[in-house]
Amino acid sequence: MHPNPDVMKPETIDTVLLEQQDELEVLRKSSLVHRSEEKLINLKSKLAQVVVGVRRSGKSTLCFNALEAAKVKYAYANFDDERFFNLKSEDLDALLATLYRIYGEFDYLFLDEIQNIEVWPLFVNRLLRQGLRILLTGSNAKLLSSELATHLTGRHHKIELFPFSFVDWCRIHEVEYTRLTTKNRGILARAYDDYMRKGGFPELIYEEDSKEYINALVNNIIRQDIQKRFKVRNIDELITMANHLLNEAPAFIVKEVLEQTCDIKSDHTVVKYLSYLTQTYLISTISKYSTRSRERVRNEKYYAIDVAFMDKRQNALAQDNYGWRLETIVYLELRRRYSGSGYDIYYYKDKTAEADFVVCNNSKALAVYQVSYDISAEKTRKREIKGCIEGAKATKCNNLFLITDHEKEDIEEKGYKIAVRPAYEWLTQE
Repeated sequence: MHPNPDVMKPETIDTVLLEQQDELEVLRKSSLVHRSEEKLINLKSKLAQVVVGVRRSGKSTLCFNALEAAKVKYAYANFDDERFFNLKSEDLDALLATLYRIYGEFDYLFLDEIQNIEVWPLFVNRLLRQGLRILLTGSNAKLLSSELATHLTGRHHKIELFPFSFVDWCRIHEVEYTRLTTKNRGILARAYDDYMRKGGFPELIYEEDSKEYINALVNNIIRQDIQKRFKVRNIDELITMANHLLNEAPAFIVKEVLEQTCDIKSDHTVVKYLSYLTQTYLISTISKYSTRSRERVRNEKYYAIDVAFMDKRQNALAQDNYGWRLETIVYLELRRRYSGSGYDIYYYKDKTAEADFVVCNNSKALAVYQVSYDISAEKTRKREIKGCIEGAKATKCNNLFLITDHEKEDIEEKGYKIAVRPAYEWLTQE
């Protein structure tokens, strides 16, 4: 009898899982930062805990920390391994049997980068029915969401993870951020300057050549998470558009301009590419604050998922626009703070003024945020204050913030109070 060529060799599965077990031992000897998102993982729940986010944002470490802190028995399989790229549904029972042989009895199963296995939802659903507690990570938001909705309806809890926040950065560098003495403020401001320039990808802290790292990361996202999954034929076209968007971020999406600039033949293709880049967390989009659905859909603005994507790439030719970097950092922090809450983040814009962010709970605006690197010039100061006030009027919200690089004051104008706060302080205050 000839062996089935579609079934992976048992010795290959065995080798990969043993080597991954060794990787856990390396992690146990490492000094790992604990992030606030760990508390969102509920290990007592019977629901699958699903952590999603951009590649290399620390999803695996987050799950590892949660499992280790709980001192539970668990097994681990990472599908972001080239030897598992051809793993089929027929191999999953063999993989599970090998995990039991390596780890013995376990109550929890940690499956890393699960989106690489096409039949994963059915496999996970079966394990949940058998009483296993499951932790999953994935680098494709929409793909995971659609499959979760189809196969794990009501049986999963999703947690979004972004690259390091400034608080995470301070923790790993042992920078004091809770006691704001004169000395600590200076040290904290210096740490923020580093964070703003380098970005929040955990491994960049130890990498001297950040450009090579980010180039490889962007390439992996496009080649592995997009081209392979969505069968993109003209990959050079997609790469051109991705780099153009990251060069210009933050900016408004104008599909006709993207067609012309990137020499793409149809707006349908542009829409598909935007969807792929958003799903894989290269970019993130927000809509305009409006009661009209058409206004919200047609006037999207996008941000890079980390400031490192804005300039740490070959041929980026990005300028040191600290205002754009600060705006991106504030946006990502708002995404972190309100992730999983059901709240929405919009921008406000009318013919004469603009406010960068409006946080809403359904139709109720909770806060309006304006971002400006430096408001020392009178013209800039007036413009930013006007944006705050016009945003407040339109949204009927009196909780107003103006985030800057270093200024701190409380402004009262036209019956509105605006809290002006330096970024390093606002980012460290819950």
